[in-house]
Amino acid sequence: MPYVKHPQVDAYIDGLPAWQQEICRRVRDLVHAADPDVVETIKRSVQPYFVLDGNICALLAAKDHVNVFLYDGAIVPDPEGIITAGHANTTARTVAFRRGEEINERALTAMLRQIIANNRAGGWRTLKRDASRSAR
Repeated sequence: MPYVKHPQVDAYIDGLPAWQQEICRRVRDLVHAADPDVVETIKRSVQPYFVLDGNICALLAAKDHVNVFLYDGAIVPDPEGIITAGHANTTARTVAFRRGEEINERALTAMLRQIIANNRAGGWRTLKRDASRSAR
């Protein structure tokens, strides 16, 4: 499915080693496939972000891996254990992909769709606040 690409996101990805380009392009495709209304942008000067009613995720290439930061407030289930860091983080968790690793596309797409649904429902901060009020 075609989608609108941000030229600075293209430039970021194009400047990476081939194996990291492949990961970033696949994740990019998965994010857009999760919802056709997702928009690409650049934040923090160079970092690719994907947004829809709030942050969904961001890409950051490191020396030996690519991080996908999922902005989910740690409320999106991870039944397949794809989260690699930030388990206790209250804003974002990370899925790291290394050279040659398979992307669990089904699990990542499910998480992306849930983040988008949460954003459309007011965002994870609102959902957490409402859940804590309901628990009282």
